[in-house]
Amino acid sequence: MSGQDNPRGLLIWLWRRYLRPHTGMLALSVVLMSLEGAMFGALSYMMKPMFDKVFVGGQTGALAWVAALIFVIFVIRALASVGQKVLLAKVSQRTLAAMRTGLLEHLMTLDGTFHQMNPPGYLIQRIDGDTEAISKVWRTVITGAGRDVVALISLFAVAIGVDWRWTLIALLGAPLLVLPATIVQRKVRLNARRAREIAARQSTRLDEVFHGILPIKLNRNEAYQSRRYQDLTQSRIQTEVQTTTGEALVPGMIDILAGAGLMGVLFYGGAEIIDGQKTVGEFMAFFTAIGLAFEPLRRLGAISGVWQTAAAGIERIRALLSLTPELRDPAVPIPAPVGVPEVRLEAAVVRYGDLTVLDGASFVAEAGKTTALVGASGAGKSTVFNLLTRLVDPASGAAVIGGVDTRAMRLADLRALFSVVSQEALLFDETVRENILLGRSDVAEAELTRALDAAYVSDFLPRLPNGLDSPAGPRGSALSGGQRQRVAIARALLRDAPILLLDEATSALDAQSERMVQEALDGLSRGRTTLVIAHRLSTVRNADKIVVMDRGRVVEEGTHESLLSQGGAYAALYQLQFQEDAE
Repeated sequence: MSGQDNPRGLLIWLWRRYLRPHTGMLALSVVLMSLEGAMFGALSYMMKPMFDKVFVGGQTGALAWVAALIFVIFVIRALASVGQKVLLAKVSQRTLAAMRTGLLEHLMTLDGTFHQMNPPGYLIQRIDGDTEAISKVWRTVITGAGRDVVALISLFAVAIGVDWRWTLIALLGAPLLVLPATIVQRKVRLNARRAREIAARQSTRLDEVFHGILPIKLNRNEAYQSRRYQDLTQSRIQTEVQTTTGEALVPGMIDILAGAGLMGVLFYGGAEIIDGQKTVGEFMAFFTAIGLAFEPLRRLGAISGVWQTAAAGIERIRALLSLTPELRDPAVPIPAPVGVPEVRLEAAVVRYGDLTVLDGASFVAEAGKTTALVGASGAGKSTVFNLLTRLVDPASGAAVIGGVDTRAMRLADLRALFSVVSQEALLFDETVRENILLGRSDVAEAELTRALDAAYVSDFLPRLPNGLDSPAGPRGSALSGGQRQRVAIARALLRDAPILLLDEATSALDAQSERMVQEALDGLSRGRTTLVIAHRLSTVRNADKIVVMDRGRVVEEGTHESLLSQGGAYAALYQLQFQEDAE
């Protein structure tokens, strides 16, 4: 076992990262648990005077103080139990929230390639399922270290005080547990890892089903999707049962050995009581102490199984947190340009693995003007946008904004230069207002109203049940395509960034919606450096410059009229679309 995943190393990692801020509450909870555990020993000790002085000795005077002490023991135990549980619940919930929030924040810093390889459902399970499993560890471990260890010490102190030989007989089989427990622990961790992986795949399957519910219905695919999920469920059932079996084996073995030990004590100690060498009170104190001791011993034995289950989650989360984004801020960043900047690509080469998607592309988008990128699918147009916003870095060449290389700026400063409106307006399951503001609280009502009017959002708000505070639905499903685009444009207007990126912003709209959205986009692009990706060339014929791309290269540049007159790639594309429209 490596130093990174041994129990001590994992616990130290948990402590340093999440538990240290709660040292005070944890210390107090341990004190209360220790007090609760000590009451087990006190209760077993009281069996001796209760039997010898009251039941057997018949001392009426002893009845009151024995009964009172037993009552006090139970009151202390109850108060300590409630206190430590409340404190641990606070620590557990706060650390769980910190783990989930921190993990989400970290995942959002990772590059796009990571999110392409890890579907949303998988990541949701990592944040929810793995952290939930981990949160049980410190509750169980701390309870074991506080209450159960102290309870065992106090109980065995009573037992040894009565007769050390009886104690030795009761624990004679304990060494036999070591090897089986070690084997069981390894099996439990393996099963726990597999269970977490299956749970992540289940979440991924559910995420894909619910996001793709319309194609599933239209293709009568419900039974197939149900079978796929059922197969995962059956695998998880089998793995979870195996994990639970492993967790239960150690406490079960402890029970068997406890029974054998108590049987030996009855044979040996019973003879001493009959001979008068020991009193009934001594035997009851011992028997109670040993009987009570096996319950915390069982819980401590179960900790190993719980720990193995949680250790699998801890290892997975540590692996995620150890990932670092490749796209990071420079050591000494250069301030972002001020005003409306020029945008340039300088012999940019971008590769995804072995696939070259930009192959030495160069062009200039003049400040305050509209530049359109056209070309067949796969020509590299969307990659240009990814390069400019630094979702990807070039293998060679550069993207330059206002004379500054994008890699020389802080990511936050760079991305603050852009407003983006794409074909699929990315709306959240929030109100229309929240989808436009995106958490901003510095927008005056008059400013918001101007953006709504300019984006033609005000035209459809009266038709919504609660106007601006109507829910947009999952992924904006409560709105039409044109309405979603206008909400995205209003968001971009409020952002008021100097560079506007339009990615097929009107391609999926009907004629009426396209007209309104295009008018809103024309207003949005005024006074900004605008880059437009378009398949329909009719939407970019008025652009100040058209850049024609093919297989990652810039093959032509010019205005609509000049490119048509050249009779090259643009003219061929335009002629093809003209024929298709005519048909």
